[in-house]
Amino acid sequence: MEIECLKELELNPCDYIYTHFVNEPISLTEIENPEQLYNNGKPFPKALKELLFLAGKFCYVLDYNIFETQQEMQDYVRELLEEDNILIQRPFFVIDVYNAGTQFLYIYLDEDDNPAVHEGLYYGDPHSVEFTHLVTGSLSKYISSQIEIVKKGQNPF
Repeated sequence: MEIECLKELELNPCDYIYTHFVNEPISLTEIENPEQLYNNGKPFPKALKELLFLAGKFCYVLDYNIFETQQEMQDYVRELLEEDNILIQRPFFVIDVYNAGTQFLYIYLDEDDNPAVHEGLYYGDPHSVEFTHLVTGSLSKYISSQIEIVKKGQNPF
């Protein structure tokens, strides 16, 4: 797969402090199942597909939490929201889960090839969920900014 949006991630496959934190990819075949489940069989936006292809199993600038697979992470967040009858109306994909699952980063799948990154806050109360918090205008900008933090020797989390 030719990388166009996430060149910075492709050129920086590991952290700069403890070089044992190396991105771990998933295959294009493994990306097809989540496309079916979460995007009605439509291809993911290019930047998301590149992220998964380069670092879908492990990414040193994103927190996949304790989840073994992308599907586990997606299901976890969706189940939390479903418990309180919270529905995100548009197709979305979670790219980061942190703070014991009460916060997560996600993108809408119906945007362009380099969608904006949003933050969801969930505290077990449907009135405390905030889905309109925009983190940055594109996934590539977010990943690049996280890599720059790591290059400075700082923790991206």
